[in-house]
Amino acid sequence: MATFGSAAIANQNPNKSSEVAQPPSDSVSSLCFSPKANFLVATSWDNQVRCWEVTRSGTAVASVPKASMSHDQPVLCSTWKDDGTTVFSGGCDKQVKMWPLLSGGQPVTVAMHEAPIKELAWIPEMNLLATGSWDKTLKYWDLRQSNPVHTQRLPERCYAMTVRYPVMVVGTADRNMVVFNLQNPQTEFKRIVSPLKYQTRCLAAFPDQQGFLVGSIEGRVGVHHLDDAQQNKNFTFKCHRDNADIYSVNSLNFHPVHHTFATAGSDGAFNFWDKDSKQRLKVSLISNLHSNLFCLLLEQFYFCFLIIDIGFGSKKR
Repeated sequence: MATFGSAAIANQNPNKSSEVAQPPSDSVSSLCFSPKANFLVATSWDNQVRCWEVTRSGTAVASVPKASMSHDQPVLCSTWKDDGTTVFSGGCDKQVKMWPLLSGGQPVTVAMHEAPIKELAWIPEMNLLATGSWDKTLKYWDLRQSNPVHTQRLPERCYAMTVRYPVMVVGTADRNMVVFNLQNPQTEFKRIVSPLKYQTRCLAAFPDQQGFLVGSIEGRVGVHHLDDAQQNKNFTFKCHRDNADIYSVNSLNFHPVHHTFATAGSDGAFNFWDKDSKQRLKVSLISNLHSNLFCLLLEQFYFCFLIIDIGFGSKKR
């Protein structure tokens, strides 16, 4: 109980989260788990790419810093190669670095753009790396070559990208949603205007490749199906709002087993949803303060792991 006349002390860790050892010194921009082991990689605005090994003993989760490497400017995106040996990262220095993390090798530049690289994805079915940039291009890279195997012009700057082979969706400025069938990647499959009225912030393709989620800065998520015959199933819903205050939806991610999904917002909350029943399953606050959640990751190993970044601060859980 607070003393009369004094403010109550907010619970700064209501979910009993575990903070990583030696966290980044600036906001985290992306998170990705190794597909083969319990290695977590984070990129951040302090120009760094860091890797931790995550372990669990009972309900206690711990992390051990394993390695790090640098870019010349803030790093915006990252992904693992499907064999779990290599990390790719890109950002404001307009280049993608390939980091052979497990072998201890030095990072090398494998892709370049004329403006910052906002998104990237390794596509194992094609053995290619895809990169989306603010230079209004999408490029595909064969790592054995120095030049892209294909450059696709986008209608505007790339803001978000999601891949569930053979579906790729790229969200750009001016609310464009460009859909590609990666079995024919040189041709747009479909271009639509976002069902949301404001700037696109994040995308997540359905696990069954039948559609995608889109989140915006307006505290709203759109559920969109690709099949014209299923357009009656499309809908949007409000989230990450507190009365008159509206917060950005910064990240979307599907659970790899249950296929429910989570959203993270600038209100300091992450919500779990079931799109088929149109229900919110759970809402959790990372703290009782309005902290910015920039990244969210759901992974399934022998346990389910959720990673959240608190922006504008040094604490990463």
